[in-house]
Amino acid sequence: MFNKLTEQLKANTRTIVFTEGTDGRILDAASKLAADNILKVILLGEESAVKKAAQEAGLSIDGCEIIDPERYDEMDAMVDEMVALRKGKMTAEEVREALKKSNYFGTMLVKMGKADCLLGGATYSTADTVRPALQLIKTKPGNKIVSSCFIMVRGDEKLAMGDCAININPNEDELAEIAVETAKTAKVFGIDPKVAMLSYSTYGSGKGDMVTLVANATKKVKEAAPDLAVDGELQFDAAVAPEVAKVKCSGSPVAGQANTFIFPDINAGNIGYKIAARLGGFEAIGPILQGLNAPINDLSRGCNAQEVYKMALVTAALS
Repeated sequence: MFNKLTEQLKANTRTIVFTEGTDGRILDAASKLAADNILKVILLGEESAVKKAAQEAGLSIDGCEIIDPERYDEMDAMVDEMVALRKGKMTAEEVREALKKSNYFGTMLVKMGKADCLLGGATYSTADTVRPALQLIKTKPGNKIVSSCFIMVRGDEKLAMGDCAININPNEDELAEIAVETAKTAKVFGIDPKVAMLSYSTYGSGKGDMVTLVANATKKVKEAAPDLAVDGELQFDAAVAPEVAKVKCSGSPVAGQANTFIFPDINAGNIGYKIAARLGGFEAIGPILQGLNAPINDLSRGCNAQEVYKMALVTAALS
């Protein structure tokens, strides 16, 4: 998967901004991306501190641009733009103070077209990545929420799973939006999506509010994306095992062959993708944020340099 992404990005170069320019993991990934001419890289931070961190790590960042938010030549224009975007919710002074923080500054670089995408969160929370994105980048037309998915990779096998990281307890409309967006993300990474709306019930075998929620969300997905192969509600075994699908839901366009899984809530999603990773031997790529007007992605604070590198490729591929 990553070889193909690398080839695509070399043919159509994108600019990525890393919000934590002094972090060793970021610098490791950035040096490789720039040296191999895969991406144009912007590192945020005080210039001498970024260079010192790279030198101490034995890394060359000669191909990277370093921008210090507190010494940015176009800060006045950025402040004016952000004041307008916040529509009276922040004064110019408050905006200028916020832009000293790399998460807000980096998001504004994307908003103003100075970068195509952003990757952050190696040292701060998901909320600190998502909040500026919602305030400044905003959701795409037709989207009401930001959601997430993981691309699960095991050899040549690829699956998509959503939402495992953002929406705690989605309602019917939100669950339908998560399904449609996850299917779109799956296509970007070479998956022909066959979407299973997961539940503890298959076609009404179980009862309860959660079953009704998933069944109704499935109907809304079919209305919103009539060409998408989707079915539900489905138990996981019916979704993936042909012999079970034959008994429980014969004739389903998805059952027994699903590759894109939509969980009913974050409990199921978080547990599910981690079971696949820890017991199933899948590599979890993500979380990939969905529904924004530009690619903004969040790193785990426990990430390593290789994970940063791969997430940078994924993020740029979405732009």
